[in-house]
Amino acid sequence: MFEITDKPPAEALEAIGNGLTAFNAADVGPSERRPLAVLIGGSDAEGKRGGLSGYTAWGWLFVQWLWLPEDLRGQGLAARLLAAAEDEARRRGCHGAWIDTFNPQARRAYERQGHEAFGELPDFPPGRSRVFLKKQLG
Repeated sequence: MFEITDKPPAEALEAIGNGLTAFNAADVGPSERRPLAVLIGGSDAEGKRGGLSGYTAWGWLFVQWLWLPEDLRGQGLAARLLAAAEDEARRRGCHGAWIDTFNPQARRAYERQGHEAFGELPDFPPGRSRVFLKKQLG
């Protein structure tokens, strides 16, 4: 009855995603989910040097990834990436933002930008805690 795999077919993942999306839309209304990225670098994919990737849904910005190469760190770019994403999220009607990290340095950077911790998973990964942070966009 069950198949356990580390290589699920794309069609199976699509069926799960479509089913959950339809269920949630019927339960709480459509998410109006839209991707959102703030990219650093050239005009083509090979020239991209880092940035932020996430999405907006149900009035929230979720920052899934924020990454900068070593030579671009310490210049305030993470704060500028977050601010740009938050500005776009506000234009989309979002009232809040959330992000998670297990990196203590990243946590401090997000807190400096007004995020506050609201949850934690200890030992995820072992020896660290994954911290969930939120921010009101107002």
